Amino acid sequence: MEEDKIEKLVIFVTHGPEDPEKATLPFVVANAALAMETDVTLILQSKGVFTATKGVYEHIRTPGVEPLKKLVDNCMRMGGKLFVCIPCIEERGISIDMLVDGAQLIKAGRLVHTVLEAKTVLNY
Repeated sequence: MEEDKIEKLVIFVTHGPEDPEKATLPFVVANAALAMETDVTLILQSKGVFTATKGVYEHIRTPGVEPLKKLVDNCMRMGGKLFVCIPCIEERGISIDMLVDGAQLIKAGRLVHTVLEAKTVLNY
């Protein structure tokens, strides 16, 4: 009998408040995947770092979709991993204490390793 295996999904988030729909949809997918017992890692790059920045993510909303804050909080509660690009936050003057609880900082090496482990990678 084949052993049960949890699939790994990586989702890149590259949009923030300037495009609420593209900022929110990755978290909708992440929540669905987590509910299906998938190992989910979200990697925030570029303006996507604002989707995990306190004082910003609470205000990103898309009509017909749960507020981003609720989606992010659900992801973290369900065991999703949230990796935030170090150069991207430094460029924008965002410090680690400004990020949601549980966010982890990441650079290119760990990013590549995470992507190579995944079965599927999505980009928003």
